[in-house]
Amino acid sequence: MNYGPIPTVALDGVPNPLPEDVRVLDVREDVEWRHGHIEGATHIPLRQVPARLSEVPEGRTLVVCKVGGRSAQAVAYLSQRGLDVVNLDGGMLEWQAAGRPMVSETGATPQVV
Repeated sequence: MNYGPIPTVALDGVPNPLPEDVRVLDVREDVEWRHGHIEGATHIPLRQVPARLSEVPEGRTLVVCKVGGRSAQAVAYLSQRGLDVVNLDGGMLEWQAAGRPMVSETGATPQVV
């Protein structure tokens, strides 16, 4: 199935800090989310996105996963439904490597697993 070009942005194209009007959708699995994510992000694992479409943030949304593959699938699906979404190339690994802020649900230092 070909969705056509997937809107994608490199980390250096993402303002730091994120603008107030930009939402984040994290499509990683629960265990990945608990270890470290972007504060304020909405968490919907990729396989649940179709069933939880109403929970996807409205407006400009940066979609993230670990490296960019799952988020690219989510962006393809969501953009076909008219949502304003863009994939983060390199995902949370790039985010963490650049020292961008993260939070954890485990009480430990946030990390990408």
